Amino acid sequence: MSLDDQRAKRTSIFEFANPKRFMDASEGAIPWLAAIAVLTVGVGLFMALFVVPPERYQGDTVRIMFVHVPAAWIGMMAYGAMAVASFFSLVNRHPLADVAARTAAPLGAVFTALALVTGSLWGRPTWNTYWAWDLRLTSFLILLFLYLGYIALWNAIEDEILAARLAAILALVGAGDLLIIKWSLEIARWLGIEANMLHQGESIFRADGPSIAPIFLWPLFLMALGYTALFLLLWVVRIRTEILERRTRVLLSREA
Repeated sequence: MSLDDQRAKRTSIFEFANPKRFMDASEGAIPWLAAIAVLTVGVGLFMALFVVPPERYQGDTVRIMFVHVPAAWIGMMAYGAMAVASFFSLVNRHPLADVAARTAAPLGAVFTALALVTGSLWGRPTWNTYWAWDLRLTSFLILLFLYLGYIALWNAIEDEILAARLAAILALVGAGDLLIIKWSLEIARWLGIEANMLHQGESIFRADGPSIAPIFLWPLFLMALGYTALFLLLWVVRIRTEILERRTRVLLSREA
């Protein structure tokens, strides 16, 4: 690939870093994201509540899974998106990178908190406790603290350029927690504390196929898709709002 081709490819990838292009493109995406979120979450909840039978061992408690698992997935995905945006904010200084990272943080914190709460409610009848210092639970709690610390850092510094840089560094350093969450069972096995782990191993993305019955897997897939569309919808709306607020501040400062 020639240097000109590489430059053209790089330009096409980051063309939406231009606020005006992002505003134009995202306006048409909002109705589609909203429709997907409403349809998939609606159908997924209906199946989870009225179609899925009680699980053999957990009974009706298993229905919490359809809220908890997608929330945990989005909590991790949102932080991953925040870390990627922070990387481009530090390295490439794209105008929308810090806006994307900043607006993703509160959404990710909400989904992470939802996963922790529903996980505790699910754990009480399943593990006979609301909380245990399981490595995955602990690292997921740290993820919530990382979100809150990121948000607090942004709000504590008046200089937006300095705040963006420091927050981006925090986001990148904290991204290692995602790896701990993902590989918590393997890490616990390596540390010799596997007996203290309450979470089970991978149930969906397995080499020999999912260990979950299709009657449970399909509504879980729909809920995960719906949560993803909902997060993207809220994220796009928050980015657009932030862009408009910055434009308003610039206009007011010029008038003053």
